[in-house]
Amino acid sequence: MRIVDVCAFYAPKGGGVRTYIDRKLACGPQLGHDVTIIAPGEIDAVEERGPGARIVWLASPRLPVDFKYRYFADAEALHAQLDAARPDIVEASSPWRSASMVANWPGSAPRALIMHADPLSAYAYRWFEGIASRPVIDRQFDWYWRHLRRLDERYDVIVSAGDSLTGRLREGGLRRVMTIPMGTEPGVFSPALRDEQLRARLLARCGLGPEATLLLGVGRHAPEKRWPLVIDAATMAGVAAPVGLVLIGDGRDRARLLRRAGDNPHVHFLSPIANRDALARLFASGDALIHGCEAETFCIVAAEARASGLTLITPDRGGAADQARLAGGYCYASGDARAAAAAICDFVTHRRTEWSAFKTTTARSMDDHFADLFALYQGTLDLRRRAA
Repeated sequence: MRIVDVCAFYAPKGGGVRTYIDRKLACGPQLGHDVTIIAPGEIDAVEERGPGARIVWLASPRLPVDFKYRYFADAEALHAQLDAARPDIVEASSPWRSASMVANWPGSAPRALIMHADPLSAYAYRWFEGIASRPVIDRQFDWYWRHLRRLDERYDVIVSAGDSLTGRLREGGLRRVMTIPMGTEPGVFSPALRDEQLRARLLARCGLGPEATLLLGVGRHAPEKRWPLVIDAATMAGVAAPVGLVLIGDGRDRARLLRRAGDNPHVHFLSPIANRDALARLFASGDALIHGCEAETFCIVAAEARASGLTLITPDRGGAADQARLAGGYCYASGDARAAAAAICDFVTHRRTEWSAFKTTTARSMDDHFADLFALYQGTLDLRRRAA
């Protein structure tokens, strides 16, 4: 199959979506498919990623709320690239304007919408929590649900990475949603990479000894990630037991987070780690991953932590919660720092004092995800051809 992914969220310095797309470019040709990613870029360009894999960059303006990303602004240019690619299957990876552009493309290829974002959880629910219930917020944002239902009518399938998001989309009236869980890069993350010396050094940077608990938080410094809540929770839990928090990431909220941590010596900041092997060793050397965002569609960070043998401490909603429940982790009431602190204390009380480098994990491989996804596409294409 010739698969074309119109991916508005892909950026060279992006996070989970970039990891996902890079693996798709490697895995697709291995499974016998040709993969083209169309992404908004600084200039028009084609970046070859090997036989059967490429990124087509379309010159696009910067996203005002985050200059790391750009957005498709020229529907005719996008349609021209789709015409040139002659796809068997077209994906859209954003529920916003680019999904409508793909829906309006006059080509005959089947279309799939990949829900890489959950805007209501990331913004509306977070903004108005404490003021109105979710059903009330949903009614006020019915224009968004109407938009999704229109896309549902025009796409052959809508793919969600987690059961919690699938359930919400179906409750919102979408009929073509199905869950295909994502996963992690094969052969990268493992509990066997645990490094006690690295763990001791990280705790020392938090002003603590090796007997303390090391929490890791990984992700962009953006409002929807709720790092202030995580900092507050770790600080409160630290009153009852020695807890060190290492936050790995960067973003426009960094200065705010530094101010929030203040003079707490037990919170340490690290820059993003681009080297996957170094990140895998870091994951395996922590005691737990703590996450604050309830708007994750899948949460690749949590999946990578699971594959590394880490315990997960997450909000009770969204993709991170799906991961924690599968792994026997700890879920706290979303948006509640005191509940998060209680979950940390519960973990500290019950965690094992000795670590097994051979701790088992049931984390799913990203290649398993793509095998299932491409099989779905082949079935969709076969049905379309038989009907024709």
